[in-house]
Amino acid sequence: MSLGEPTIDPRLLPLLRDDLAAASYTVDGVEDFLGPLAAAALHREQAVPALRVARAALDDATGAASSGTKDPRAVLAGLFLLGLEVRRADLDAALPGVGTDGAARLGLVAAAGNGPDDGVRALLDLRPYAAADAAGPVTWWLASDLGELATGRRLAGDHVLGAGGASITLAQVTMRTPVDRVLDLGTGCGIQALHASRHAQSVVGTDISRRALRFAEFNAALDGVSLDLREGSMLDPVAGEQFDLVVSNPPFVITPRTPGSGTIPEYEYRDGGRAGDDLVRDLILNVGDVLAPGGVAQMLGNWEHRPGEPWTERVGAWLEEAGLDGWVVQREVLDPAEYAETWIRDGGTTPEREPGAWAASYEAWLDDFATRDVEAVGFGIVTLRKPAEGHRVSLRRLEEHTGSVRQPLGGHLAASLAAHDWLAARDDAALASSRLAVAPDVTEEHYLTPGAEDPNVVIVRQGDGLGRGIQASTGLAALVGASDGELTVGQLIGAIASLFEVPAGDLAGELLPAVRGLVRDGFLVP
Repeated sequence: MSLGEPTIDPRLLPLLRDDLAAASYTVDGVEDFLGPLAAAALHREQAVPALRVARAALDDATGAASSGTKDPRAVLAGLFLLGLEVRRADLDAALPGVGTDGAARLGLVAAAGNGPDDGVRALLDLRPYAAADAAGPVTWWLASDLGELATGRRLAGDHVLGAGGASITLAQVTMRTPVDRVLDLGTGCGIQALHASRHAQSVVGTDISRRALRFAEFNAALDGVSLDLREGSMLDPVAGEQFDLVVSNPPFVITPRTPGSGTIPEYEYRDGGRAGDDLVRDLILNVGDVLAPGGVAQMLGNWEHRPGEPWTERVGAWLEEAGLDGWVVQREVLDPAEYAETWIRDGGTTPEREPGAWAASYEAWLDDFATRDVEAVGFGIVTLRKPAEGHRVSLRRLEEHTGSVRQPLGGHLAASLAAHDWLAARDDAALASSRLAVAPDVTEEHYLTPGAEDPNVVIVRQGDGLGRGIQASTGLAALVGASDGELTVGQLIGAIASLFEVPAGDLAGELLPAVRGLVRDGFLVP
């Protein structure tokens, strides 16, 4: 079982928040204390350099400690991030408002005694959180269960995860257009709901885990945010309601469900209890039931790659059945062995510490994939939209983009949806009469054969968003270069046709589809 869960005390939480801020227990403060080497190693889940720094700062023989005052960042980071035991007197000094006794009442720590030299250990992970989403930078503190790095053992099945990589990715890709109601499905520690509170009138967070909801409630109270939290599976707690935005980092991990796989630990935060990728499929099929007209759902997910069935067809069929606008970006592909290794390690099982459990889990994962002839597993970002009243489905886009992207991506995705709608309302004649300008992040790359006067390859590249690069024909490169909003697209095509001595109609037939793609992807803007 997990160590415990937080307790909400309306009197103590504001004091704790003030203490943490005064101690500079922020992302920047902790990284400044640890130094670049230890901070970078800790981001890679390697604790040894950070432990060396923290222990040195907590050692009574060192300079600051000899005066009786220890750096509060050393006390708090050592306690909550690294699993070190600290002295009661040092924690009292680091958290003068709540003290050790208050932290214990909040369920954060356990003290061995009441003396100043008695040891105190963390029961929960409490860490600063700083990120940028499309609404700007944020700074909060998040409580979650202690991870393997602090405990040195496998996670419990009811483990409540903090803000992991997937959570941060979803927060960065979520559109932050001001809306009325947001649903965070599978809220966990509440990180998506906290982000949503910045641009929504009301936020509902749901989870099947009662412990997770307790953490989300604690984090919302600690960070001064009001959330409507409900217990239940998937969409059940909000049946019959409608939302302008649904965000979800669902339990999408494909965990073996074959005979003999019962020895594999199941984790509430990642295992949805379904075979294969059924959970992601069902969420795509059903989320439209709670979307208001024009409402958007954004989620992360896994899907299986099977022989003779391209992933675009498999996931595309889900979109067709859902009856929603859909845009899916596959960001990563793992073969079955890589996938098994990733998620076995994620739960804290390692071949070094538990060779038997590692091997048994590995076998079960490969056996499970073999029953469905799975060749690989894709991971990506799913954006869905319910057509507005009087509109039909018009967006069906499935693509792979495994390169780097410019985060936060939410603003780019929102602009691309808006551009799609703008284009859908214009035929070629209307597009030709439009004035377009090159987006400020767009650059042009020329590649020439040595000694040649003219480039044989021209790449138009965007620095924002997905960082796409488009190989442009001479005519398209000329049009992009001349697009400054002064002349219409049609006028530019006419001028370029005259310069190249080609029929304007033929050039328009070549360039207008390409212009549509550039507008859709943000290279050209109305």
